[in-house]
Amino acid sequence: MAETNLSQIVELKKKTLSELETKYEELFPGQKVPSNNKVFLWRKLAYRLQELESGGISAETQNKIKELIQKYDPINNLLLRPNNIKPITSNVSQLKDRRLPIPGSIITKNYKGKEIQVKVLENGFEYNGNIYKSLSNVACAITGQHWNGYLFFRM
Repeated sequence: MAETNLSQIVELKKKTLSELETKYEELFPGQKVPSNNKVFLWRKLAYRLQELESGGISAETQNKIKELIQKYDPINNLLLRPNNIKPITSNVSQLKDRRLPIPGSIITKNYKGKEIQVKVLENGFEYNGNIYKSLSNVACAITGQHWNGYLFFRM
């Protein structure tokens, strides 16, 4: 990054919210200021200054990113689901938590020096050959204490 851009970014950090909003309108013409959070605006402006200097992400790279998301996104991409699993209907989607990966995925966690692997099933979880209804039940079986499963597995 050029010295001028680095000094501009450092100077932005010292500006007031109204000054950052003015700079935002200058760097993003015709766009409404997205937030009144000073840190958010500073980061957005710093990124934009670097983008203007280096040219940003090329269209080819952006297309490659979109292609990889379509191909490898394990949560949202129905192409990765086995053929026998139907797409989630609106009634079922309200029951399934979005934090969970697709069935067949393995959730791993290191706990007290031991690697724990839990397989996500269509209607539960498998750990050490046992089927559990929820991640909280799995966490309880591992620790012997009640845990929120999403917190325990950091999901």
